[in-house]
Amino acid sequence: MVKILARLQRAVRGLSAPSVTLVGKRWRDPYLVLVSCLLSLRTKDTTTLPAAERLFGLADTPEGMLKLSIPQVERAVYPVGFYRTKARRIRDISRVILNQYGGRVPDTLEGLLSLKGVGQKTANLVLVEGFGKPAICVDTHVHRITNRLGYVRARTPDETERVLRGKLPQVFWKDINWVLVLWGQNICRPVSPKCSVCPVSGVCRKVGVTAHR
Repeated sequence: MVKILARLQRAVRGLSAPSVTLVGKRWRDPYLVLVSCLLSLRTKDTTTLPAAERLFGLADTPEGMLKLSIPQVERAVYPVGFYRTKARRIRDISRVILNQYGGRVPDTLEGLLSLKGVGQKTANLVLVEGFGKPAICVDTHVHRITNRLGYVRARTPDETERVLRGKLPQVFWKDINWVLVLWGQNICRPVSPKCSVCPVSGVCRKVGVTAHR
């Protein structure tokens, strides 16, 4: 798997990074990474990043976010999926961060999971992109591709994360998400993956693949 990831890291050079990764590199602020993670749920990157930029132009701190009304947040982030629910959640989490954590996003998995609406995937992604800490964020792409390769045999993303924690060298933990997200969006698609142009096709077991290009 180490050699596979190294090859894929080279293969994705030149592709635009996922929206949350771009937010982390551009602003280097755990709070903004957390907000962008919340916006990205069930939303394409092409929608998430512009919405995040509009919102951050109005408020880029928990204090600033609480000065906005819910309709203001809704208008800024529209048309992300479930934008009304996300607007309320962003304000609620901002209030908790301000009142319970002194305005600083918690930098532990336990602390992040204590925030209502923050799940395992979001918490791990914030640790990686917001704090630069080693964590494995398993989304649908990471789950699908690691199982398709045959490196993992797991039924759920949570199971995949547990297996990866025990097998994957920690040096790759921070990179596995953005690399496999890009690969999954562009080459290793859920249906009919582009195996003919994949540099690791020869060592991929293609588990569950019934048709490919």
